[in-house]
Amino acid sequence: MRPVTRNLVIAIVVVVVALLALGALPSYLGSGEPYHLTAEETTAEGPAVDVTNVTDRRYPYLTEALESEDGRSAGYREGPFGIKEHFTHTPFDEVDALRQRSSAAVAEDGRVLVSHEDERYYLEVTQGGS
Repeated sequence: MRPVTRNLVIAIVVVVVALLALGALPSYLGSGEPYHLTAEETTAEGPAVDVTNVTDRRYPYLTEALESEDGRSAGYREGPFGIKEHFTHTPFDEVDALRQRSSAAVAEDGRVLVSHEDERYYLEVTQGGS
């Protein structure tokens, strides 16, 4: 094999391995206090985002918070240097998506009002706990 071809093959293998590592590695990275998506039941009136038919594939933190006893999803830890957030799904992504679906459902403090099976909840991302 010619040296140029060998170097090209080695470079391609290194790039492929690096891309595979970037796909798998972020789930193992995490530092600091975890963030949770918190669903707080409310009697607030006004427009709300209907999340009755959302799936756990699109909104895993939301569905977990709505189904849990304490109204909190599993913890999400940010990665060092802000790298992890570009490669993983976060509770911040879910809240932003709900804000985009209906800006009228966003309260002044940034929480999002949602309705799920005739119940209403305020959603927000909170930090702390495990």
